[in-house]
Amino acid sequence: MSANKDCCRFCATPLKHTFADLGMSPVSNAYVKTENANDMERFYPLHAYVCESCFLVQLGEFQSPEEIFSDYAYFSSYSDSWLVHAKKYAEKMVDRFALSQTSHVVELASNDGYLLKNFVERGIPVLGVEPAANVAEVANKAGVPTVSKFFGVETAKWIVAEGKQADLMAANNVLAHVPDLNDFVAGIKLVLKPEGVITVEFPHLQRLYENNQFDTIYHEHFSYFSLVTVNKVFAHHGMKIFDVEELPSHGGSLRIYATHTDCEQHGITDAVTNLLAREELLGYTKLETYNAFAEKVKETKRSLLEFLIKAKREGKVVVGYGAPAKGNTLLNYCGIRQDFIDYTVDRSPHKQGTLLPGVHIPVYAPEKIAETKPDYVLILPWNLEAEIVGQMAHIRDWGGQFIVPIPTVKVV
Repeated sequence: MSANKDCCRFCATPLKHTFADLGMSPVSNAYVKTENANDMERFYPLHAYVCESCFLVQLGEFQSPEEIFSDYAYFSSYSDSWLVHAKKYAEKMVDRFALSQTSHVVELASNDGYLLKNFVERGIPVLGVEPAANVAEVANKAGVPTVSKFFGVETAKWIVAEGKQADLMAANNVLAHVPDLNDFVAGIKLVLKPEGVITVEFPHLQRLYENNQFDTIYHEHFSYFSLVTVNKVFAHHGMKIFDVEELPSHGGSLRIYATHTDCEQHGITDAVTNLLAREELLGYTKLETYNAFAEKVKETKRSLLEFLIKAKREGKVVVGYGAPAKGNTLLNYCGIRQDFIDYTVDRSPHKQGTLLPGVHIPVYAPEKIAETKPDYVLILPWNLEAEIVGQMAHIRDWGGQFIVPIPTVKVV
């Protein structure tokens, strides 16, 4: 790992134990413009370690957040199911915490305003904090007040100085993207009002492990959390996790609720106690558990390649659906290029017309599939299987079938 990055980003214990080694890979959101197809791409080790002290699964930092997020290609509003998820979240938070026009909601990594707009519609003051300037601009144009900043103690102090401390903070799918974990969580504590609450959503390490979701390991994701580990992180910074929900999103996520340790308004629920006990029972506080993951990853690679080799030898046409970061990990690790997949499609115009990093598979609009009538469509954002199968049901008209690669290869 790079200099001074060979220790745990939370507890500074030297990292010696491999969780998954996926070889060398480009940054998963570094989509290639067609005119730059012959330019050199930078590849970095995609090697996840597990800390023997706090059991945080993590990657080294090979590219700064400023480089990764300066011109970001992911816009949340292009997933219908995610928009529904956000709307339900807002409704639930308003009801549970009695939010009103005198409350203040702050979202970290607020993307294009897809979530905060639900609070704006209710007249609740909001502030989005989004590091990608191009994405923050979209949010502001949509009427969602957003600042383009990386969040940490420095930004937290600015928010406090502006008089914008939060009754509710939201941090959905951002904790994994933070290289300086302690600075980020310390900033959260500063922004929260004395009885304020933060909710944090992130993919659950248990689901990643059990369902072999190794493709969710990519350079933009610096860390992978169990409740055991994230509980230690928040406790270290004077906060307590008082509730937790298990969600189906992103292949299985947790939504934690945290507040200041001395806040008596929120007592720790049985859900927290029970999940901590379950993780310990399943071995997430033992190194042997983590050491067994690598072979599961290799077997998925073999199975997917065997399927594709057989299909191509039978003269079948295979294309992809989606251009997600997880798909780029999968394709690069398995060495899948246009010799197996002719192209992929994506609803986001920000990805259309580009090439996937590393493998250089071209990205088109979804209409391309109806034009070419492939035999198989490989669903790369497998967590959206139901949504995609519904949207693309017309492939059945010519006998087309879907392939889902994770946790094991299946034809739908």
